[in-house]
Amino acid sequence: MNRLRIRHETGFHYDGEVTASYNEARMLPMSADSQLVLYSNLEILPISSHHSYTDYWGTRVSSFEVLTPHRDLSLAATSLVEVRPREHPQHKLTWETLADQIETATEFVEQLGQTGRTQPPDELVELARAAFAKADSPCATALAICQEVGDRIEYMPGSTSVHTTAREAWDKKKGVCQDITHLTIGALRSVGIPARYVSGYLHPKPDAAIGETVVGESHAWVEWFCGDWRGFDPTNLIDIGDRHVAVGRGRDYNDVAPLRGVYAGPYASKLFVSVEITREA
Repeated sequence: MNRLRIRHETGFHYDGEVTASYNEARMLPMSADSQLVLYSNLEILPISSHHSYTDYWGTRVSSFEVLTPHRDLSLAATSLVEVRPREHPQHKLTWETLADQIETATEFVEQLGQTGRTQPPDELVELARAAFAKADSPCATALAICQEVGDRIEYMPGSTSVHTTAREAWDKKKGVCQDITHLTIGALRSVGIPARYVSGYLHPKPDAAIGETVVGESHAWVEWFCGDWRGFDPTNLIDIGDRHVAVGRGRDYNDVAPLRGVYAGPYASKLFVSVEITREA
């Protein structure tokens, strides 16, 4: 078990004084799936009243507005989370049984449709179909697809933007965790496996000492349904374990963006982000 303290700071610097801004933040984890939130808090400056709720996909949301003129908007989310090792049993579910189970719940059907971000290129669809032909179950097919995407896309920060689609990342053969996750989801859905996008954090240092603080970053991985929701990190080609902390789930990045909003003013804005992770136990 790991006990991780995560401090995620983000916000906008505006080129001038804006009169108002309206925002949503998805930065605080929930207790679920082998993780227990011991403490969480979101500090917003300028000070603003905010409304918290759980969205349709099960993610904690803080909705707030700043109605006084300001040049900066900053948020600091601090969470203390206990994360236990996950078990990933092999599900010998047949394709016929999977198809029957998909029809029993809307959540499965909703995670089968492609979005503008996950629509896979034809070459990737063919690779997914080849994995489907070789594997003996949906779960084995999904693992093979994750391996295929992770092997073919080079992790390279700065090679893509937050708006890059799966097709664009495939053309570059480079990207970050967001791109690799979108590609994997698109490939899984193309062969009939419901798949969803997970946002959160990954402690980057497996052997970190207790009390050691390291620089981290937001992370993304995939979960697919094959009798149960099964997670995998295609960027690092590893199972989801006690270094992963989940924050949000959705169809793609659009459903789980850490911070989004609009503001009144003619000025440009610049996003800033920093993440620190401390292993406390």
